[in-house]
Amino acid sequence: MAVSAEKEASSAREKLNEDSEDEDEFLEYSPCGTITKLRQQVKQQAVPGIDSSFMAMDTENGVEVVWNEVRFSENKNCRKYRARISSIFESLQAIDHPNIVGFYKYWFDNPDDNKPRVNFITEYMSSGSMKHFLKRTRASKKKMAFESWKRWCRQFLWALSYFHSSSPPIIHGNLTCDSMFIQHNGLLKIGSAAPDVIHQHVKTVRPGAYLKNAHFMAPEEMTRTKVDERTSKSDIYSFGMCALEIAALEIQGNGDSGTQVTPENIRNTIEGLEHEAQKDFIRACLRLEPGERPTARQLLLNPVLFEVPTLKLLAAHAVVNDPNISPEDAEVYCNLRADQVIAEMIWQDGRPPTQLRVQDVTSAENIGKFVEDVRVGIYPLTAYSPPEPPPISQMRASSPDTAESIHSDTPEPSEREGRKVVTMMCELKADPTPSPAMDDCSLTLVLFLRLDDKTNRQLTCRLAPEESGSLLTDELVKYGLVNEGNRDELTALIDGRLRALRAPAASSLTASS
Repeated sequence: MAVSAEKEASSAREKLNEDSEDEDEFLEYSPCGTITKLRQQVKQQAVPGIDSSFMAMDTENGVEVVWNEVRFSENKNCRKYRARISSIFESLQAIDHPNIVGFYKYWFDNPDDNKPRVNFITEYMSSGSMKHFLKRTRASKKKMAFESWKRWCRQFLWALSYFHSSSPPIIHGNLTCDSMFIQHNGLLKIGSAAPDVIHQHVKTVRPGAYLKNAHFMAPEEMTRTKVDERTSKSDIYSFGMCALEIAALEIQGNGDSGTQVTPENIRNTIEGLEHEAQKDFIRACLRLEPGERPTARQLLLNPVLFEVPTLKLLAAHAVVNDPNISPEDAEVYCNLRADQVIAEMIWQDGRPPTQLRVQDVTSAENIGKFVEDVRVGIYPLTAYSPPEPPPISQMRASSPDTAESIHSDTPEPSEREGRKVVTMMCELKADPTPSPAMDDCSLTLVLFLRLDDKTNRQLTCRLAPEESGSLLTDELVKYGLVNEGNRDELTALIDGRLRALRAPAASSLTASS
């Protein structure tokens, strides 16, 4: 008995210590309360100007994210540039592109001293950077396959074209192989464009911070003043340098050792490539005169990268973009048995019909994986114009600046919700603990909503018997919880559930009378 009690006490002490350690891991919370910053720091982004990046948990969506922090050089800079920074960050929040690292939330605060701070939450990339991938490839004595280089360049330019086609154009300003990430399925993502606004409006970054990757910067950036506007052509130069490093695995005289890459190193690396068309493609991006460099769209149509889309690729995009076909349905359609008949030819002369089976079509092999690769963005339709970024008017409201909250039984009307609900579910059940202010037939309503920016929202309330779907939806729209465009659909959903729940009760009352 004594041994058993001692073991239980020891187990309790260990659990208490674990709980204490877990509490120490939580450093702070976002104003909205859904993001928890952890003690673990992240070094996935080589971004000059960002003071620190921490692992964080998004409890609303159940994913890991990155909490980035930047301190303003002076308090007056925060007041002067706050509107400009907010405008750019809100445009980044509206971006939903498979080849761009997600930018989720941002807010300003002043936690400890007189230096204001801007915090922004970005997608966590568990896979390594392109730089790390190139190092491992070089260590294995392998060469970069030309087809892999073309596929990554297409994805890279597809994202750049999306950035540059926004109004006003979004300039990345920090394109290097360190700010590009490769996932396990071959999908390439470039980091968000936040560094450019940080460099211009938050703080002045020391030149030494750029020494390692100085060769990725366009020549005009070395002499640009604060009054000079950065253009998309500087991103094209940086892309050309990334394309060169990916093709050659490293640039001669690479800056990893702290030495600067010279123009001669760049020329020698280009000459060492095997394909002449590839050399010309990279030289066009690295022209010294910005006006002579092609646009991202023009580079996508360059003969080195351009391919007429196959019928297989067009069909896969049609399946992926069809709102009536869910990912689960697409998996059923695409993963067919080898002996399954997919076509049949009927002869007029009475001969037996000729059947075509999956095993007779070589392109049907691994069609399910191909469709999934198209869905995540590995094979974009670069022959067509890229999707346009959403207009400013449709962007969601900015993240809250403060966490101050005053409890009130009657909430104040808030801003209209700009995001639309794409999926909605409703649960209604009799409340086992009815409120004293209501009768015994009070109900509990639970709404599960998925918004068009992939955010999930769960709403719960007590519902009196006389309340209807229209009254509830009016309040949800009024207080900025549901978009006006979803009013009728949500009302019909709630009313339908109410009728289904109240019908048995009404039937039993009729029978008893």
